[in-house]
Amino acid sequence: MSNLRRLGAEAEDRAADYLLGLGYTLVTRRFTVREGELDLVAMDGETLVFVEVKHRRGKAHPEEAMNPLKAGRLLAAAERYLEKSGLSDRPFRFDLIAIENEQLRHHVDVSR
Repeated sequence: MSNLRRLGAEAEDRAADYLLGLGYTLVTRRFTVREGELDLVAMDGETLVFVEVKHRRGKAHPEEAMNPLKAGRLLAAAERYLEKSGLSDRPFRFDLIAIENEQLRHHVDVSR
């Protein structure tokens, strides 16, 4: 596994542990389709949550990596997930977990 992939997997593990600590239920990790990838899919009560995990070291803020192109890919991957999972009747939202050095920031419902 490349160093970059390992760092990404570690960031996803940290985000998953954080969400579990909040009482979320983890449903899926690393859901990949042609349209894009979902890092984590979780349940927050009755709400399905598509979680994008961004990790950066140094000067760049992880939130800056979310751009319209990335948002479009997330939406397309989420639509495919809903089709394949049979959960399209559930309310859903998109969260962003930004990990910068040792700090973790959870942005809830970033689509608003």
